Formats: sequence, structure tokens, C-alpha cells
Amino acid sequence: MAQIANDTRFWNRAARKYAAGPIADMAGYERTLERTRHYLGGSDTVLEFGCGTGTTALRLAPHVGRIVATDISGEMISIARGKAEAAACGNVAFEVATPAAISEPDATFDVALGFNVLHLITAREAALAGVHRLLKPGGIFISKTPCLSEMNLLLRLVVPLMQRLGKAPSVSFLSTDELEREIAAAGFEMIGREHHASRGRDARPFLVARKR
Repeated sequence: MAQIANDTRFWNRAARKYAAGPIADMAGYERTLERTRHYLGGSDTVLEFGCGTGTTALRLAPHVGRIVATDISGEMISIARGKAEAAACGNVAFEVATPAAISEPDATFDVALGFNVLHLITAREAALAGVHRLLKPGGIFISKTPCLSEMNLLLRLVVPLMQRLGKAPSVSFLSTDELEREIAAAGFEMIGREHHASRGRDARPFLVARKR
């Protein structure tokens, strides 16, 4: 709980700067949105956890029935709600919650999304169990996660230093194979792996899994 509190404080401080920052690879992001829409139906109920300031939820909202989008940061959620109001988007509910403590009944959602967040969750087993509980039988879980162990090795030196200075949140150094094993162990069948970066080496696999 102490780690979640520390991470919440970090993301609350970072929220305004995060919201103002550009998407680093817009072409790759658009490809991710396109491929995500492939798995969505017009009447689907969708969960997004780690939604940040709501950009992805609002982009996908016209393609589904309802989205519940959550984040641990109240500041992020406040920004997201402001965006939804400005866009007159009425089918997205933004809530402060962890993946393990989302207040929705079991088997509520057709699809769950977790983008750029699993490497930031230390209690991934509980988070993935929560996602599994909330999905309907046969529901789809889509993630796109930086697998830092496949990126620049200097990160292993830089990140702990930044954390000591309060400049970085909790971070896990995962490989794609490790992440897939964790998702499978939570009760999912892996059905797809793609890479969407428009340039350079892509260590952010787009993973698609089905609830068993």
C-alpha cells in the first residue's frame, strides 16, 4: 500500500506535464488504436486501467457502448474528466481505482485494455486477477507494455537513481516472454503479439489474450 501511495503522489505531481507532452510515436499510436478497434464491438462494455489523462479512452469511445477508464492518480482523472466534458463524450466514466479494486460486478466487461501501464504495477498478479475477474467468459484483454529488459541496459542504472530523487515511479524490468507468462498464469490464452512502432527497435509488444 505504501508503494501505491508513493506512486500516486508521483503521478499526481506529473499529471499536468504528462497531459501537455506530445505522443512520441504518433504513427505507432494510431496503428495501436486501429488494431484495438478491430477487437471492439459497437455495444461492448470496455475497461481501461491506467488510463492517464484519458486520450485513448476518448478516442475509442465512439466505437463502443460504454467505457470505464481508471487510474490511481486523481489529478490524471480530473484532467480526463475535463477532456470528456469538453468533447461532450457521455459514454466514458473516469474513476480513481487500481485494477484490483475496480468497483464493478464480476464478468461486466467484454474487453479490458492496459496500455503503457503493466511495467508500472508492482502488484501485477493482483492486477491481472482483477482484470480476469471483471471480464466476461471469453473476454479480450489487450495490453501494450514497454518491456524494459529488452531496451537500453543503462535504464537499469538510471531508473533507480531517478527513483531515489523522486523523479521516477515504480518500474519493473520485464521481457516480452515474462509478461506473456504472467498474463497466461492469470487465466488467459495468448492469441496475438504485434509490434506497432514506426521507427527503431520496438520493445512495446501489443499483446492480445482471451479469458479462459
